Amino acid sequence: MAEPAELEARLTSLENHLRTENPILLSAVRSFRKLDAISRRLGFLEAGESHATRIPWWPLVAILGTYSSGKSTFINDFLGQPVQPTGNQAVDDRFSVLCFGKEEEVRVLPGVALDADPRFPFYKMSRAIEEISAGEGSRIDAYLQLKACSSEVLRGKIFIDSPGFDADQQRTATLRVTDRIIDLSDLVLVFFDARHPEPGTMQDTLQHLVAETIHRTDSSKFLYVLNQMDHTARENNPEDIVGSWQRALAQKGLTAGRFYCIYSPGAAITIEDEALRTRYEQKRDVDLAEIHGRMRQVEVDRAYRVMGVLEHSARDIELRLVPRLLEMISEWRRRVRWLDGIAFGSLFLVVLVWTLWTGEWNGFQFTHPFWSALGSQPAWGYTVLAVGALVAGYVHHSFRRFVANRVLKEVGRELGGARDGEVMAALAAGFRKNTRPFRNVFAGRPSGWNQRTRQQLSQVITEANGYVQALNDRFANPGGTMDAPPPVAAPPADDPPAQPAA
Repeated sequence: MAEPAELEARLTSLENHLRTENPILLSAVRSFRKLDAISRRLGFLEAGESHATRIPWWPLVAILGTYSSGKSTFINDFLGQPVQPTGNQAVDDRFSVLCFGKEEEVRVLPGVALDADPRFPFYKMSRAIEEISAGEGSRIDAYLQLKACSSEVLRGKIFIDSPGFDADQQRTATLRVTDRIIDLSDLVLVFFDARHPEPGTMQDTLQHLVAETIHRTDSSKFLYVLNQMDHTARENNPEDIVGSWQRALAQKGLTAGRFYCIYSPGAAITIEDEALRTRYEQKRDVDLAEIHGRMRQVEVDRAYRVMGVLEHSARDIELRLVPRLLEMISEWRRRVRWLDGIAFGSLFLVVLVWTLWTGEWNGFQFTHPFWSALGSQPAWGYTVLAVGALVAGYVHHSFRRFVANRVLKEVGRELGGARDGEVMAALAAGFRKNTRPFRNVFAGRPSGWNQRTRQQLSQVITEANGYVQALNDRFANPGGTMDAPPPVAAPPADDPPAQPAA
């Protein structure tokens, strides 16, 4: 978790960049700030956390795939420059993050350039790697590298070329980096090698790249590409090879979606049969055009995804987090009250029985030497009361802590999936805030949850829908009129003056 000052610097840097790059997204950052304030009030976020830093603000295209599947050649062809090394064997065991650079020469920078720059989605990635594999966080350069080149198609977007994928041999940290890349990306190209038509031998790889992604809500961003199809021309059986891969993917649950068949125009083998070559080239060109079109579309996809995350996060607080937090608090209160009742009720019965057993009756008058002594010595009576109150308070707070830990463990087991990690972290933080010492066990609602908070969440959702409409006005005109789209709202008067981006 970042320090509050570090987070503020990061958000300010983002706002400064977006002032001229995308005013609509700049307004979205302000809405994210409102959402952060709500989440902190409810306890779902710490002071150094923000919903805005959980998503990349630059369009991201990830290229994943098996060894020697032609990923680097595909990237070089698209960029128009030999940026990535190519070869039949593994030529790079790091994730290469490609972005636009002003210099004509390709500039290669170490992983720390990504780890220390909040503008990139790998900011502080070394911490995450260290949590997975102790000692690996200091070796960030062994996992990441940054490459800057002057290709115009990289302006305003980021490409990520992964090392050849083999789930059987991949390090845990590398798999975790892969998962994070998939989560952050707007488009994921998954490459397979048509020269190795035995998909059954790579079940673990298919499991990680296919089976674990098809149930995602953003599964439409995955494109499955069978590359180097020109090599199948020698046997003239492309349908058999494609069918073999499609059956393998279907066994992992992928029964829908496009399956592309391509090869590099510049690195293709010669196909002597003219009719066969024409058939292959036509299929390749159609599929390449569709893939390239999706890659050029990521700027638009990213803007809509940001707005979607803003609205989803706001609705998630109201419809998922708060109701679940209320259930956890209610269960905690119920169990604490039961334990208090059992403990103090039992103590009262023990004292009552002891008093009646050891006291004396004189007619209808009951006396007990201990209570009589306390009554005659007020100082001793006050001392006993004070000690009793301290012991009762200690027992009560011990019950509170014990029950709170039990409830968190139960919810943690229920939400143990990796996709629910952020949800569990938010619930745990909010729950701890509502079960801290001296928090009333009879409180009926979570701390910070009131009508004002509901209105603010509604305002954030309304703003998110307004941003989507503003984006729509750029690309569509449902009314069919010739009117110019409405301008984006100007920044508030109290907005700080623009500064150059870091």
